[in-house]
Amino acid sequence: MKVSPRRMLHNAMKMLIPLATLLTCTVIATGSSPPSDSSTDNSAFGLSLNGQPVRYQTSPRLVNSTLMVPLNDLSESLGVQVQWDSSSPADTATATKSGYAVKLEPGNKEALRQNESVTLDAAPMLEQGELLVPLRFFSESFDFHVYWDAASQTASIWDADQSLPTVGSFERMRQLLEQSVPYGVNFDGSISVTAMAGEGLVAVQPTAKQKTAASVPSSGAAESKAAYSTTNVQVEGVDEADIIKTDGDFIYQVNRNRVIVTKAAPADQMKVVSTVTFDDPHFLAGELYIDEKHMVVIGTTLYRTDSKPEPQQAGPDTATSSAAVPSAEPSVVKEKMIVGLPAGRTTTKAVIYELGDRSTMAKVREVELDGQYTSSRKIGDSLYLISNRGISIAPVLRDSLSLPEKEAAIAGSLPSYRDSAVSGSYVSIGYEDIRYFPNSQAPNYLMVAGLSIGDPAQPMNVTSYLGSGNQVYASLKHLYVASQQFEPVSREKLPSDRTRAVIQPGESSTVIYKFAMDSGKVTYSGRGKVPGRVLNQFAMDEHQGYFRIATTKGNIGRTDEYTSKNNMYVLDAAMQTVGKIEDIAPGEQIYSVRYAGNRAYMVTFRTVDPLFVIDLTAPQAPALLGKLKIPGYSNYLHPYDDNHLIGFGKDTVEVSSGVNGNSSGETVGLYQGMKMALFDVTDVANPKELFQETIGDRGTDSELLRNHKALLFSKEDGLLAFPVKVMEIKDRKTNGSSFNEASRYGEFTFQGAYVYKLDLNSGFRLQGRITHLTADDYSKAGYYSGIYEKNIERILYIGSTLYTASQQMIKATDKATLTELGSVQLP
Repeated sequence: MKVSPRRMLHNAMKMLIPLATLLTCTVIATGSSPPSDSSTDNSAFGLSLNGQPVRYQTSPRLVNSTLMVPLNDLSESLGVQVQWDSSSPADTATATKSGYAVKLEPGNKEALRQNESVTLDAAPMLEQGELLVPLRFFSESFDFHVYWDAASQTASIWDADQSLPTVGSFERMRQLLEQSVPYGVNFDGSISVTAMAGEGLVAVQPTAKQKTAASVPSSGAAESKAAYSTTNVQVEGVDEADIIKTDGDFIYQVNRNRVIVTKAAPADQMKVVSTVTFDDPHFLAGELYIDEKHMVVIGTTLYRTDSKPEPQQAGPDTATSSAAVPSAEPSVVKEKMIVGLPAGRTTTKAVIYELGDRSTMAKVREVELDGQYTSSRKIGDSLYLISNRGISIAPVLRDSLSLPEKEAAIAGSLPSYRDSAVSGSYVSIGYEDIRYFPNSQAPNYLMVAGLSIGDPAQPMNVTSYLGSGNQVYASLKHLYVASQQFEPVSREKLPSDRTRAVIQPGESSTVIYKFAMDSGKVTYSGRGKVPGRVLNQFAMDEHQGYFRIATTKGNIGRTDEYTSKNNMYVLDAAMQTVGKIEDIAPGEQIYSVRYAGNRAYMVTFRTVDPLFVIDLTAPQAPALLGKLKIPGYSNYLHPYDDNHLIGFGKDTVEVSSGVNGNSSGETVGLYQGMKMALFDVTDVANPKELFQETIGDRGTDSELLRNHKALLFSKEDGLLAFPVKVMEIKDRKTNGSSFNEASRYGEFTFQGAYVYKLDLNSGFRLQGRITHLTADDYSKAGYYSGIYEKNIERILYIGSTLYTASQQMIKATDKATLTELGSVQLP
């Protein structure tokens, strides 16, 4: 049967129809092979273009794992011109756009792309007067990317300018992995990268309105419910997982790989109502979220060689294709048996429970991602997960292995995920659906997932990238994942046909990947790159469409061109740098950063603690407003109000670097006890330290200095509390001005929580100390610490009661008087 050009022209007038909602399918076909096209429910396939759901008047068809769509509708939506040559034996369609050209004819698997022959997996076919063509082949021929979501049976088409290229085939994966190699650090501080001679060398990252919520009444709760504290988070409205949470009635605590649920009130009648354990014997719970309806427990699972066989949902069969030009199409999900996951393979798992009867909470869903847990965020009932999974590139670099052996090794390590709301099976992500960042690959899969906790009918949205990321910042609308990148500057020939690339200190940059978040959906939005390395999530911020990031480049202590310097960069919505301040505080490095609207506060340190105030009102022209130099440094900065800032860190003394009185002529800063400071930045050109408080001597430590979630702060109540271990020098003979004296550590004297009152008139006033140790425990304590299981990990409040939690106990204390009201021993 032939279709006339007139009929083709008529069909070309059909229009693209937007849908109100994304077309998805929750039906999964099973069996050892894809169903034939005659048995496939073709209306089940969803299509979207640049994030917008679309529908063609002729439904897509699945032919031997290849998704076929109507040429005229597809070309019109992609802006491609189609001409027909009826003089050929079969009408030939020539499609052109911006210098790209494709020729296709019905029933012929041989197509032409840029006048080069390409063999298609399925020949174009006629159906009801329409020519159906392979979706992926046609779209990618005109610089569009096609992504396949096996769980929802949806194909997403994205313009290359708004998306990333996909790996597509083993051959391309092999090329990309050969360009990325692990590195080591030399004794001189430089970084060496080794690979087989002749291979490409790109060093990679090693596997390692802003307001803080203090207390809020439970949303939608009964009027009689008391106010209660929430986790100290970076961005208001963006929740962060923690080891303990409360909903104002119950306390939920991750405790020795269980979740213990305790009825908190009345305080003198506290009791454990349930202990949640996990079916998976290899699951290690790490932290959790709580809302009005659900509890989410996040952790990791290590699958060992003795794992039982698991059904795995496969994507398109082209995961092992070695074709230089990918032509594979998404397929209906099918199942095949694999022997668990590879030995030692780690996954990130989230287990979701329904909060009904707290004594018998029901598990309603499990989701799982390949790789080590990196971070997560929760906005409303939308949960976002990030994991990293390393790839062993040894098989790719090993000359002794044949190409099929290399292909089998890499294919066996393709990333996968699982969502029990869809199926108990793992979905393997094929080469055609793994994105990569041009000029920025790493032997690692970065997995980004989003899901709606309250809507189990919405499958988890998962994307996989050939790259890495270890620092995560999230605003209400965007997720930013940062990774450090190194570039070799010289090569040295080594024995055994190996090459070393030496990276000089400071030759590094930070790559930031931006993702849009919307109701559990995650979409890649762009990539930026700035010089230097980022400290943590607080070095990043989004404000009025601009992304701000503080970095340190170079190495502290050096006196040459590679000495450390600090920077502030401002990037626009497209992740292009539009403003910057560079070379702040040479010879020092960033210890903490905090943003507050159009201001940024940066603490650097080497021997003293400069606090810099930076004006970001004009994104194209950030400016230093003022600085304050004081002894010590702040590891964490917390806003008190618009004009005041609290710093938590260590006190320091500056002493001669000589030992036993032998001065070298240089001075060093040695940290002492824990220090808190209240800064006044009302006059931005002249910031002041209003009050300070020190705790203990050298060796005193608090989790707060590494983890902001350990802080309890309520400005309204004037309340400040945190866990601390106090070390004190009991026989101090001097004021600590000598190197020997300043470097002495104290001995253990206290383990628990410090509770302060804080206001702008009186500063820090110690209200009292709370401990879970008994007098007998202190008498048995060693020189360095007390009892780990009785170490207070978090402090929270419900109404007028403070609760301190360790692994062995929850203790209730009156918030005003610190009088003990009750306690419960934890199982």
